[in-house]
Amino acid sequence: MLHGRAQELSVIDRLLSDCRAGGSGGLFLTGEPGIGKTALLDHAASAASGFRLVRGTGIESEAHLPFAGLHLLLRPALDRVDALPVPQARALRGAFGLVPAEPGDRMLVGLAVLSLLAELADSAPVLCLLDDAQWLDRASAEAVLFAARRLDAEGIAVIVAARPGFAAPGLTELPLTGLDAPTAAGLLAEHAADLSPADRYRVLAEAQGNPLALLELPAAVATHRPIAAGQALPLSDTVQAVFLDQARRLPEPTRQLLLVAAAEDAGDLGVVLRAGAALGSGATDLVPAEVAGLVRVDQHTVHFRHPLVRSALYQAAPTSLRLVVHTALADALDRPDDADRRAWHRAMVATGPDEQVAAELEHTALRAATRSGYATAVAAYDRAARLTPAGENRVRRLVLAAEAAAEEGDAERMAVIADRAAASTREPEWRARALRVRASAAFHQGSLRAARRLLTEAAGLVRADDPLLATHTMLDAVHAAWYLGADEIAETAEQLDALPLPPGDPITHVARLLSWAVRAAIGQGWGGAAADRIGAAARTGFGGPHETILVGATSLQVAGHDTESHRVAAQLLAGCREHGWIGRMPPVLACVARAQTFLGRHADAWDDASEALRIAQESGHRQWIAEISGVLAYLAAVTGDEQRCHALADDAVSAPEPGAPGPGLAWAHWALALLDLGHARWESARARLDALHTGPVRHQLPGLRSIPDVVEAAVRLGRPEDAREPLDRLTEWARQVEQPWIDAHVQRCRALLAADDDADELYRAALRLHAQDDRPFDRARTALLHGEWLRRIRRRSEAMARLREAFETFRRLDAAPWAARARAELDAAGDAVPDTGTTGALARLTPQERKIVRLAARGHSNRDIAAQLFLSPRTVGYHLYKAYPKLGVTARTELAALEPVGGNG
Repeated sequence: MLHGRAQELSVIDRLLSDCRAGGSGGLFLTGEPGIGKTALLDHAASAASGFRLVRGTGIESEAHLPFAGLHLLLRPALDRVDALPVPQARALRGAFGLVPAEPGDRMLVGLAVLSLLAELADSAPVLCLLDDAQWLDRASAEAVLFAARRLDAEGIAVIVAARPGFAAPGLTELPLTGLDAPTAAGLLAEHAADLSPADRYRVLAEAQGNPLALLELPAAVATHRPIAAGQALPLSDTVQAVFLDQARRLPEPTRQLLLVAAAEDAGDLGVVLRAGAALGSGATDLVPAEVAGLVRVDQHTVHFRHPLVRSALYQAAPTSLRLVVHTALADALDRPDDADRRAWHRAMVATGPDEQVAAELEHTALRAATRSGYATAVAAYDRAARLTPAGENRVRRLVLAAEAAAEEGDAERMAVIADRAAASTREPEWRARALRVRASAAFHQGSLRAARRLLTEAAGLVRADDPLLATHTMLDAVHAAWYLGADEIAETAEQLDALPLPPGDPITHVARLLSWAVRAAIGQGWGGAAADRIGAAARTGFGGPHETILVGATSLQVAGHDTESHRVAAQLLAGCREHGWIGRMPPVLACVARAQTFLGRHADAWDDASEALRIAQESGHRQWIAEISGVLAYLAAVTGDEQRCHALADDAVSAPEPGAPGPGLAWAHWALALLDLGHARWESARARLDALHTGPVRHQLPGLRSIPDVVEAAVRLGRPEDAREPLDRLTEWARQVEQPWIDAHVQRCRALLAADDDADELYRAALRLHAQDDRPFDRARTALLHGEWLRRIRRRSEAMARLREAFETFRRLDAAPWAARARAELDAAGDAVPDTGTTGALARLTPQERKIVRLAARGHSNRDIAAQLFLSPRTVGYHLYKAYPKLGVTARTELAALEPVGGNG
């Protein structure tokens, strides 16, 4: 029976009840040692009748072994691995050392955990319990939490328990505090009824409601050990002292063997006995510890009564004795599979530089990185570096630690280690690699000026000896400068141009395309036809590393080639999904979402940008959070959602670096201007567009692309002269890039400024050009303007045709304010439109449902969809089941007949 935990028990019971009904959920129990976390997990296990139970515990000594905790947790379910998608199965087996591993995305293992738990829940709900999560290796903790955050409709409950300091974002937190006074008194009376009133008062005062203390401190009173009232020591120290008192009464060989078990912590009985034998202790020496209740021994493992027993024994031992014990354990771990544990024990013994131990740790780090255990790799490389004398080997290990931290995605850790590495060497290659990692950390933290400076310095170090590395580095520098302003990007582009680019390499063509694009964007002239630059890059297939291809796709957007940009970025995205490269996805999804936005596929853009934002938030990448929020603000403006648009715009303009523009500032200005245009707030729209076109981010994508909005706002306000210079810029852009959609915008803008005798043909020319490159939102806006003009000159029947075309498109796109404008014009023309709402069939779905329905309509199975969207197949089926009634369909085969699968555009 648990005393005083009725509220906590009801939360757990409700979670289990939801899972029995097909739901899922995660719960995070947190509190000090002894507060009752394990007891609540035990209750959950006993209450989970009919559940499949998966249970694990973090082990402190294995915190440096990648996926050790996850392997123990999932061992009962490993027979289901064959049912997972191939990349996930391969990643999970590699993480556990069951097959040769390949370096990959650290999040892919988390996706495999989700799929494996879902497979286990195919015929019964699953309860996953994880205790002492603060001692999990980081790779295991990340994988479990990644899966827990994505639970939906699988019938899975995950309950994680940990001490304060461990974070479990995305899980419902249930903090545990001490029992109230009456409950604490009742628990003490039940377990120590013979205490005198004075002793009972002392124990209650010292325990402060901690159940473990209430059970253990009476032993100190019984032996007349003084306990300090009023929390003179941390409670855990007081309880540990009680355990230590019990251990001190045991024979010396028993205490020695307990210390071996405490240092081993994994509790491997064979290892403990082999190490103990080297110190003169044997198996029979464990008997007194068992009788005293400090440990429990089974056929394979030594289990401590409580983690504080282990802590008390280990911390009380003299340092010299700990070194002897770790040496004995290292010698006892003599199998090839024990190499990593052996290396860490030897590292514990090393008190100064030791190249042999450092080399063993380096091998441990390499094995960890190969299994995507990047946190462990960082720790091993870092410790190896500390054991290495000053010199190239030490620098190399520090740089490898920094690069492993970059794969892990921990920006703060990247920065600290990279700074140490860079300060330790003047050798160009190692210093350049360290500076690249430091710059990457700065970029993701939003320190763009620092990132640009570091990247420029790194490129300069290797420009002569490694032009390929220098070019990659300068591409990153241009990217960082892009968010700073015209002066910074002009200077950085010049430095890129000055590099000796490797001839014939795909990166050379991409670099030249990027240089041309940024110079054009900042108004330094076009420097040759865009088609030549784009053609040279396209002929190489935009080849090269992932990052280089992404630069090419983004440069295409600067050049106005949105369809080609979407094609290239979509291929990158497919590769990310196929290989499970979740950490690489935010910038790729952002590129895809921008292209879809420009192409008028707004629902698709919203779904992809929302996914990008979720992953960026999980990774803590402030740069991408801000930029993607700007794209989402624009999409919210299209639908007229004022509250959401303003909230997202606020996130977009948030500047992590003082004095620098927010990464999404240009998109935020454009979004708020578009929102005003939709609601016919012309003056406000013009003010926001002025801020965009005169500010530090005018060179970014929204700059040229918002010129049609500038022209419309100027004409509406009766100031057509303000539109002449922007229209000249748009016309020159159109001449350079030769894209029908830009020509259409030019014709529309000219029509707005033209006399009535010329306007009609200009509008019609714009609509003909729109037909060559279908962008429904842009075409509908042109049709609306043409219809308004036709109505004004009293050509009512033609006006109504144009306005109906615009209205139907806006309705299908869920562009509410624009549909309202078109309806008002139709009403004024005498053609009333029934108010049937502005939402198309797919727009009635949630973003998750919409994405799943589109993939299902294209013929993908639930398992394929789950692998693409990082969900479980059961969640996919659940969302389809919810979507069918909203769509008015009863079978999967009917989905393809809905409005275009590509979205509401």
